[in-house]
Amino acid sequence: MSGHKPITVVTGGNRGIGLEICRQLASRGAQIVLTARSAEAGREAVKKLAALKLPVQFHQLDITQQDSVEALRGFLDRSFGRLDVLVNNAGIFLKGETSGLEVSLNNVRETLETNTLAPLRLSQVLAPLLKRSKTGRIVNISSGMGQLSDMEGGYAAYRISKTRLNAVTRILAAELGGAVAVNAVCPGWVKTDMGGKNAEREVSQGAAGAVWLALDAPQEFTGRFTRDGKEISW
Repeated sequence: MSGHKPITVVTGGNRGIGLEICRQLASRGAQIVLTARSAEAGREAVKKLAALKLPVQFHQLDITQQDSVEALRGFLDRSFGRLDVLVNNAGIFLKGETSGLEVSLNNVRETLETNTLAPLRLSQVLAPLLKRSKTGRIVNISSGMGQLSDMEGGYAAYRISKTRLNAVTRILAAELGGAVAVNAVCPGWVKTDMGGKNAEREVSQGAAGAVWLALDAPQEFTGRFTRDGKEISW
């Protein structure tokens, strides 16, 4: 992507992989709109990046609320007139995670609301702005735990939500074919608040695959599931 600063929205950009995606993209010259549900946490994240001389903007966003997503669309339309990259990073992993035989359906519903339906909502609402870009891209932060080809037991709500996010990725890639590239990425098991201290990958490694899809992958590369810039099975 050259010739202009890609206008990029990152959801859940206030910590962990989301914050690192913002840092890496901003250091590459992208114009970042960092979003978070908490205005306080979002502004704190912007300060951290400003200290690294990486100017990013904050916009408060609750990805589970239609009016909040529509307000973001209005802001982007007024400010830039287009969107180049949407990174659907915000996700939850609830404390009540357990086996498929025991998981509460309320936990499954809550997890789906944030991890699956919210990225779909954002993509629906922001698609008209993405279509105005010559290099429109949607990057869905998924997980190897959502791979049907390697599906195991445990963590049922999270697994179901990520498998469904992968389905959303394929559907949108087909429907936006030729206009917007849509891909899913597995960051791996990363040392974040969600991943925990025992995780095997640094946050910079986890973010790199999303950054590659956002800026470096060929525009015709779409409808794929990737890890570290390489295609993996669904």
